[in-house]
Amino acid sequence: MHTNSSIELNQAAYQNNIAFLKKTFGKKVLLSSVVKGNAYGHGIQEFVAMAYRCGVNHFSVFDVEEAKLVYQTLQDKVKIMVMGLVQEQDMEWVIANKVSFFVFEKTRLTQAVRTAKKLQKQARIHLEIETGMNRTGFEKKELSSIIPFLKKEKQHLYLEGICTHYAGAESIANYHRIEKQINKFEEIYQYLCHNELQPEIKHSACSAASIMFPQTRMDMVRIGIMQYGLWSSPEVFVNYLNSKKNKIDPLKRVISWKSNVMSVKRVNVGDFIGYGTSFLAERKMKIAVVPIGYSHGYSRSLSNQGRVLIQGQRCIVVGSVNMNMMTVDVTDIETVKTADEVVLIGTQEEHTVSVASFSDFSNQLNYELLTRIAKTIPRKIIE
Repeated sequence: MHTNSSIELNQAAYQNNIAFLKKTFGKKVLLSSVVKGNAYGHGIQEFVAMAYRCGVNHFSVFDVEEAKLVYQTLQDKVKIMVMGLVQEQDMEWVIANKVSFFVFEKTRLTQAVRTAKKLQKQARIHLEIETGMNRTGFEKKELSSIIPFLKKEKQHLYLEGICTHYAGAESIANYHRIEKQINKFEEIYQYLCHNELQPEIKHSACSAASIMFPQTRMDMVRIGIMQYGLWSSPEVFVNYLNSKKNKIDPLKRVISWKSNVMSVKRVNVGDFIGYGTSFLAERKMKIAVVPIGYSHGYSRSLSNQGRVLIQGQRCIVVGSVNMNMMTVDVTDIETVKTADEVVLIGTQEEHTVSVASFSDFSNQLNYELLTRIAKTIPRKIIE
């Protein structure tokens, strides 16, 4: 187990976010917690345990590996939905454990029926519709052959849901494209109902769509980034604030990432720091070495740009971020010493390093930074 740093998950912050989201969406809308990508870097098993304690009982994952981690943690106390990959060898486990899953091609439907018959159980499926993302989902023209199949095999296929995904709801630039998708999804839903196929749950909204296009909330919302206390984009945040008199961010960051100073040394004027010649000391400097690098998820693109907190002061990363280490300018901190706390994400005294700040200093998205944080870093829940 990695001991160079630790990640803290703030349960009170998460409870705040869930309360805000449920109030925003209303009691009739089910909230599915999206925990793909190792729960956006928060750690699937630790995170879902915390989320369950906060009243969340539906989780969405990308593949069966992630579904198994949720199941190992919470067993059948919650519902699990796989939005992406279900390989043929995993179909039996999925159906046997009542895990629901997206279907977006005929092959998966036939596999599901074959396995369901073998187990003498129903496969719980969500019919994914292609509305304009052009990634996965059935085209409307394919439904003429899918509908009879679903009716014929209804003993083995339970149509739990119909769904789609929007192509960039976080940006106003995609407004007309998303509007077309919403209309197409509704058209296909009505088409299914007209053909006597009415799914239990109609869902399409991610975090961004749920705020930018309230009509997409439907029966269930699939909420990822917002539950972690972050906004999909500045546009989504501004859109929300414009609708409120109180211009205060209602979300609280759940994650903090901390390490410690490994070594402190002095550097003379004119010396280069680290690999190559990317940073030249223009004054006498004091450097703190932190045992975190790109192998832990701290991007190399933050070389000479990243910020950390030490003794309540904001310090800049100097030189290249290495595989396992980075160097930080602590010249102006007189008492800095080995073992001092280093905050990579989070708050120390009056200053904060936010996840969003990383995108200010690199080309990384919130999502990318978080999902790249190493799984081996221990996560612990604080209340």
